[in-house]
Amino acid sequence: MAEPTTLSVHRCRFVDFAPSAITALALPPLPLPSPKGKNPAPSKEAPKFGTLAVGHANGNIDLCEWSPRQLQSSQAWVTRQTLSAPYPSKVDSLVFVIRHPERLPSESVPSCSDLRLFSSGGGSDLLEWDLEKDCVRRTLGSQGGSIWCMAANPASSTLALGCEDGTVRLISLVHDTLTHLRKFDKVKCRILSLAWGPPIPRATQTSTQKDDDDSSEDEEEDWTDSWIVTGGSDSSLRKWDVSTGRVVDRLMVDKTRGERTLVWTVGALGDGTIISGDSLGNVKFWDSRTCTQIQSFPAHGADVLCLICGPDGGTVYTSGVDQKVTQFSFIKAQQGNSTTTKSPASRWVQSASRRLHAHDVRALAMWPPYTILPSSHRRRYPIDVAPILASGGLDMTVVLTPAALSTNTIVKVINPLNTSSHATFDDAYHRKIAYTTGPSSTSGLCIAKATRLLTCMRERSLSIWRIHPKASAVDEEDAEGVTPVEGRGWDKVLDMELNVNTNLVACRISDDARWLVVSDLYETKLFSLNEVDGDIIPSRIRDFSSTIKAQLPEANATTGALAFAFTPDSSKLAMSVALSGYILIIDLHSHDEKPTVLRRFNQHRKSNGYIGNRVVRGRRAVDADLSSGSEAEEDEKDEEEIEEQKPILARITRMVISADGQWLATSDDLSRTHIFNMDSIQHHCILPSSPLPVQTMSFDPKQPNILIMAFPNNTMQIYDVEAKQSPIWAQDFCNSLPKRFTHAHDPVLGIAFDSIAPAASDMVVDSPAPAPQRFVLLWGSTWICKLNYNPLGGRVSKKRHRETNAETSESQTQTARHFKMITQYRPILYVDFVASGELVVVERPLVDVLATLPPAYFKPKYGAS
Repeated sequence: MAEPTTLSVHRCRFVDFAPSAITALALPPLPLPSPKGKNPAPSKEAPKFGTLAVGHANGNIDLCEWSPRQLQSSQAWVTRQTLSAPYPSKVDSLVFVIRHPERLPSESVPSCSDLRLFSSGGGSDLLEWDLEKDCVRRTLGSQGGSIWCMAANPASSTLALGCEDGTVRLISLVHDTLTHLRKFDKVKCRILSLAWGPPIPRATQTSTQKDDDDSSEDEEEDWTDSWIVTGGSDSSLRKWDVSTGRVVDRLMVDKTRGERTLVWTVGALGDGTIISGDSLGNVKFWDSRTCTQIQSFPAHGADVLCLICGPDGGTVYTSGVDQKVTQFSFIKAQQGNSTTTKSPASRWVQSASRRLHAHDVRALAMWPPYTILPSSHRRRYPIDVAPILASGGLDMTVVLTPAALSTNTIVKVINPLNTSSHATFDDAYHRKIAYTTGPSSTSGLCIAKATRLLTCMRERSLSIWRIHPKASAVDEEDAEGVTPVEGRGWDKVLDMELNVNTNLVACRISDDARWLVVSDLYETKLFSLNEVDGDIIPSRIRDFSSTIKAQLPEANATTGALAFAFTPDSSKLAMSVALSGYILIIDLHSHDEKPTVLRRFNQHRKSNGYIGNRVVRGRRAVDADLSSGSEAEEDEKDEEEIEEQKPILARITRMVISADGQWLATSDDLSRTHIFNMDSIQHHCILPSSPLPVQTMSFDPKQPNILIMAFPNNTMQIYDVEAKQSPIWAQDFCNSLPKRFTHAHDPVLGIAFDSIAPAASDMVVDSPAPAPQRFVLLWGSTWICKLNYNPLGGRVSKKRHRETNAETSESQTQTARHFKMITQYRPILYVDFVASGELVVVERPLVDVLATLPPAYFKPKYGAS
């Protein structure tokens, strides 16, 4: 067993990164079933999970996918993609609709390619997002002032907007369009919330003339929207007839001291029940047929801002300013009980309440989603899998909670989050999706090791700090084997405010602090850095953007980038161009010479050689990549073939260069990883694709040809990029990772190596003496994990490769001895080595973040007069 390693840790809490509050959540709807009344039985396959959209106060939208693709996942939803918003902007409402609902089976779960995403941010513009390019696809004015709320009908054909001028406006979405359809009558209040009522099944007979053998009458299935309910700023709800656009009835809520009550949220169920939440903290249930109040609950101490219905329509969850999430359950009437004189009526009860957040809760979402349908067409879901409730608010984190009913005692209910054996809302443990500093689960922080500079990127600004060297004497170790550096060991050397079109998406500082590059979605800015009296003075390279644009074949190409990587000697810069998927290699020369583009690579734009986003051997364009040689003529021919084909729009968000500057690895959202030779500036090979996209990757500094890749489900793959294969020792290592690491409730975010590890020449291969150990640090938002591995001393022979299961278990036990995980730092924003034996851990405690917000709602219960 290896000896304990002592590290000096810079526990940095001076980084004033402020994550953005969560203002909206959305999950995709399911296609409507057949209106004939055929209700299919629940599928026997494992339930799938839809994409979770998280809207932030800074305008960005995170798209989170379930990882891994199985029923139970410790990591749950992981941020896969970030839509960068125009600066400045915000998100108040999010809605998913199905692009072509007639093409999807009623029980299928739509993927991102099947969906359209709409958002509004308090202004009068409705935004539709392009989920392939991560940008705004088109905008549409409301023609009624600010948009306060919006909701799509169950058929995904119409979008309703609640506007400032007191009108409800319908937007047509059929055939992938976005046009105004009609508007309802105007009322003298703002429309703060709205919800669609259950649709009515309709069947019309249409005849089509065909050939003699094909002529027949087909029954066209359809659903008709019935009514819409809205909540206003005048202490009332209104029920609207969709066909006429007029108010059918008005429902009044309670008032206090003659002031108006704001109805912030409304919902509807398939049986016609209307639910409302208002500014007095009341949750009310209404009968839509008689427009009378059924029940009222003073469930909250302050404004109720959001509500969501359970997948079966038998539960309702509400939350708001008082940070509580309250569960309401529907209790059916007892029948056939002769011991009672009168059976109690069916009613709603307040069944549970939990405080899951530290500040206001702005949004709720539920999976599986509730599809509002008549009782005869109600969906049936598996009763042995717990639904998941997602909530978010001003405390910047999404909280996931299993939400099974405690009345279900027929079968054992599975907790998809794998947090505990319990799966009910009032007993199960919840978990949080931690915030990250960069888009698409990347880091907005980076370190220039040679100059000890730490850089932090925000929406439009950038700051740089200098970390002072550690003390010469090493103090006594603490319990975890690390020695914190005491005192103020840092100074801020630069603050920058940039003129941007969107929020910043990527930044990088060279190791010697000669260059700083930063980019939004449409433009990349390069700065030359000079140090004067301890301060950093940036000087922008003015024609850098035009130099890049001249190398892009599209006339309207943008120069924004999603990822950067400097070579160790800071002579070259690799960048992935946003919205196009090109890789550019740029020669930076010196401060006096203009940067030049050495080569443009198109490998991530290939369309052949892939089936279902997986690399397939034997394809024409792939054969050249997997061949032993990498001749320039073959590469040129390959690029010509790529240009002739329809390109794939891939997002290249992961990019890393080896410590010797020879290898460049790039990975995109389609799980494809390419290797480039930086010495010859040629494409080297493509690695076998994986089921999941790469979460983070790094080259071993002492073995520059060894690439370590980690995935969102905390699994790993190791490749020898020079040999174009995975070593046998690596396969054994990756297959025997400790369960405490693979089952951690936060996905891996980064990989760090210490440069003091033994060199390759010091290792003895196939020697009876134990070879020196190499260790790698992997980190997530709440943990740091140390794994020992030995690239050269850990070769596995063919005989050992054929070991029995018992020997494999022994190998796992041996691996556990070289594993250590600490959880004393949280939440972690960044971890890396700044020098030999010096580790930088950047934390941003939640109490520090909440201190920047207004005080949370608090009402004392005891001792109040």
